[in-house]
Amino acid sequence: MALTDLQIRKAQPKEKAYKMADSLGLYLQVTKSGGKWWRFKYLFEGKEKLLSFGVYPDISLSDARERRQEARALVAKGIDPSGERKKVREIKAELTANSVDNIAREWHKHMMGNKAWSAEHAATIMTRLEKDVFPWIGSKPIAEVAAREIKAILDRVRSRGVIETARRVRTILGQIYTYAIATDRANYDISAGFKGYLPPTSKTRKHMASVTDPKELAPLLRAMDGYQGGLVAQSALKLLPMLFVRPGELRHMEWAEVDLETAEWNIPGPKMKMGLPHLVPLSRQAIAVLKELQPLTGHGKYVFPSTRSFFRCMSDNTINASFRRMGFDGDTIVGHGFRATARTILDEVLGFRPDIIEHQLAHAVKDPNGRAYNRTAFLPQRREMMQTWSDYLDGLKSGTKMPAPKKSARK
Repeated sequence: MALTDLQIRKAQPKEKAYKMADSLGLYLQVTKSGGKWWRFKYLFEGKEKLLSFGVYPDISLSDARERRQEARALVAKGIDPSGERKKVREIKAELTANSVDNIAREWHKHMMGNKAWSAEHAATIMTRLEKDVFPWIGSKPIAEVAAREIKAILDRVRSRGVIETARRVRTILGQIYTYAIATDRANYDISAGFKGYLPPTSKTRKHMASVTDPKELAPLLRAMDGYQGGLVAQSALKLLPMLFVRPGELRHMEWAEVDLETAEWNIPGPKMKMGLPHLVPLSRQAIAVLKELQPLTGHGKYVFPSTRSFFRCMSDNTINASFRRMGFDGDTIVGHGFRATARTILDEVLGFRPDIIEHQLAHAVKDPNGRAYNRTAFLPQRREMMQTWSDYLDGLKSGTKMPAPKKSARK
């Protein structure tokens, strides 16, 4: 007699496991703990074999019978169902090992192991992969990725108005393909056909868009103060002109690096472009911004975490996208442009010495005594300059006139 669903549902565990036969080699095994496992017993080349179909009720009676029929059809063709299942598992394992996601992470780990990148650069690479590549082709075997999929990825990044990022994504894909070829998981680099697809980089270095006229800077600062985004983005926009660090340095700012008591931000060398540690004196205004943000993000690692995960810092496009939402295009201002803004106004308007300004910009220049960059060089003068700069920015926003800086930091 074939089994019924009612019989199966009513089956209770006993002191020993027992079988409930259905038909044509299919039976249900009830374990001592109450588990109900489907089994299929068959003969192949004169040997008795056993195949598992899963657990009831996940696999219903009709599902189990369908799987039995599929297995019997294979036996009739001279194919061992157990061997066929093993082949399928091996193929799936191979596809997973050869997926874009798996190869890219393996390549990323390889590059970090060789110390080819700084920690910041490695984080940027992984962020681009997780944001712009993995969601679209991550699960696909790298040898099966089509040209149209690479094109779609580049077009998607380019549509955000960041051609340079799209170009870097293409470069990353090319490096991943090179690694895949070297490890015998791809035969050619399909992304190489897109080298001329994106606009070429100008041979003449393009300076980042910036505002260096105080009359134009004032309305920009007021717009930034009134930005309606979340507190994390608001705080980043307020600190960027005050501290005039590179946007990537600000995004990766960690609470462990900030000392609110001494009013200092100590940036480790691996996070800096020149690879040297850098000290940023914090003005009263900067401290106020950080203290306001601390209850929200202070329990995590990053001062400016991603909206998706507190374990990652905010996206590299967040600040520039905020400017676009405020109506300022990329020809007017980008996050990096505040470095030029500060350098110009601190020198030409406020009269601070260029070597002090360059030290605060963490540029590899020598001071008047021939000394190379030192994170603590001119620290009192830099503290004065950073406070004067924050006061000056406040004055621009309110329209009040600022006093001249002290002689110690002036030319």
